[in-house]
Amino acid sequence: MNQTKPFRRLLQDDFNRGNLIDSLDVIKVSSIMEIHSREKKMWSILSKQVFLNNELWRLLVFFASVLMFLIMGRMLRYYMEKKGGHVEGEDSEWSRVLFRALARPVVLIAVAAGLWLGMAILVVGEGLKLILETVTRVVNTAAIGYAVYRLVDLLDYYLLKLSKRTDSKVDDMLMPLVGKSVRITILILVLLQIVQALSDKPIMSILAGLGVGGLAIALAGQDTIKNFFGSLVIVADKPFEIGDRIVMDGHDGPVEYVGFRSTKIRTLDGHLVTVPNAEIVNKTVHNIGKRPYIRRVSNITITYETPPDKVERAVAILKELLDNHEGMNPAFPPRVFFSDFNDCSLNILMIYWYHPPDYWAYMEFTQRLNMSILRRFNEEGIDFAFPTQTIYYANADKQQLALQMLQDE
Repeated sequence: MNQTKPFRRLLQDDFNRGNLIDSLDVIKVSSIMEIHSREKKMWSILSKQVFLNNELWRLLVFFASVLMFLIMGRMLRYYMEKKGGHVEGEDSEWSRVLFRALARPVVLIAVAAGLWLGMAILVVGEGLKLILETVTRVVNTAAIGYAVYRLVDLLDYYLLKLSKRTDSKVDDMLMPLVGKSVRITILILVLLQIVQALSDKPIMSILAGLGVGGLAIALAGQDTIKNFFGSLVIVADKPFEIGDRIVMDGHDGPVEYVGFRSTKIRTLDGHLVTVPNAEIVNKTVHNIGKRPYIRRVSNITITYETPPDKVERAVAILKELLDNHEGMNPAFPPRVFFSDFNDCSLNILMIYWYHPPDYWAYMEFTQRLNMSILRRFNEEGIDFAFPTQTIYYANADKQQLALQMLQDE
């Protein structure tokens, strides 16, 4: 409206001078300029509104892409879990392990893909863009690292099949340690990549900082480090293997698991005992599973009333029953001797060795042998001794004689 005032003055002057036609041209020009100014303001308002609507549209597409890929990842995980559970046949075993390994990380991989696609569409300020790019790099690193971590199951499956082809049990002990070592290495690399993405520093400077802090961590985790090196000593020295029955600190049972920190023993009572590897290295371990035979030392006692010929007959019976017995090794013949005069019995020592060291087969043979000894001794009239005690009364003949001699004096 302020622009029309000069034109009005000009129009008044022209009217006073009589220039009516020129004044009408000036009125047209002023009207056109006023309309142009209004249109310019309207276009400015509309452009701002369209810009805001465009940003809202990009933001909606960003969240929609993340949500869509999340749903796709969940569906793919369900399919892979179902597929991994129904794969049959030895040739398809690798496919089953692969499906089960990738079933969990596939969701995180899908979310990372959704973030990447959304970042390509979203237009934001430099500060917010830097934050979103950092989050996207962290999620991508975590997704790839988790997938590689789960793929170690394929290595475990291969090592398991390889260990079954050998008779040695050392493979059974090394196999889980190899898988764990690879997993720990992957975790360390993934953490380094995440730290690099968050700090935007080179890996060498991060490693230098970790080296300074590693000393404090080493001092705080001395027991953990001792147990780790203890596991290496167990693997190298092989005092026992998986499945061997050992006795240590009163714990008797087979070894079920050897890890970086501890060893698990299933006792004969069914209890699971966990012993730190650092303690195992410094203790005496009786490896019953490594014994080549089972030795039995038995003392068979007979009464003092047994005549010498019966004693000789008892020794002969035992030698006869043990002659070429079950589980006998020619290098370890059985031994039977009339060994001692006990307080209340005559002692016959019987020793034999049972091969191989199958404990339950040894117990069955021991039972049959004991029944045979019982029957043969009963048939020969040889009595087994049991703890007895003889008491002499004061009115016995010798005691009375001693009393009479004292009275005569």
